[in-house]
Amino acid sequence: MRTWISLPIVLMLGVATQAHAQGLERGARDGRERGEAIAGPLGAAVGGAIGAAVGTANNILGIDRRDRFRIYVLGERRPSFAYAGPVRVGTVLPEDGVVYYDVPPEFALPNYNYTILNDHPVLVEPRTRRIVEVIE
Repeated sequence: MRTWISLPIVLMLGVATQAHAQGLERGARDGRERGEAIAGPLGAAVGGAIGAAVGTANNILGIDRRDRFRIYVLGERRPSFAYAGPVRVGTVLPEDGVVYYDVPPEFALPNYNYTILNDHPVLVEPRTRRIVEVIE
């Protein structure tokens, strides 16, 4: 017996995924799991794609934690490092000359660090030193 996923289910899946998506990987994972629960393998494929798109739009911190993180960083009064290159997602920062700080546990991002570049807080993947989110 085939299970077909209808457009209303796809739309509901997208709304459910949007509420919980926090970045590309988490969005894709959540969407895939919810889609599979609703409509099997086809739902997993559709849900993963929708979740990835929504997760990317929401960034890693997500809409709900973004302002709280910005307030936290400003309260810490960390020094801002002058950086001559572009401060944008994907930029790989130098090994030397920049200090990276742990993201507090309350933000549930144990695999990331942050720093301040040209007065902009940024989340950084510590292994590669790649900027994964610029906090505006």
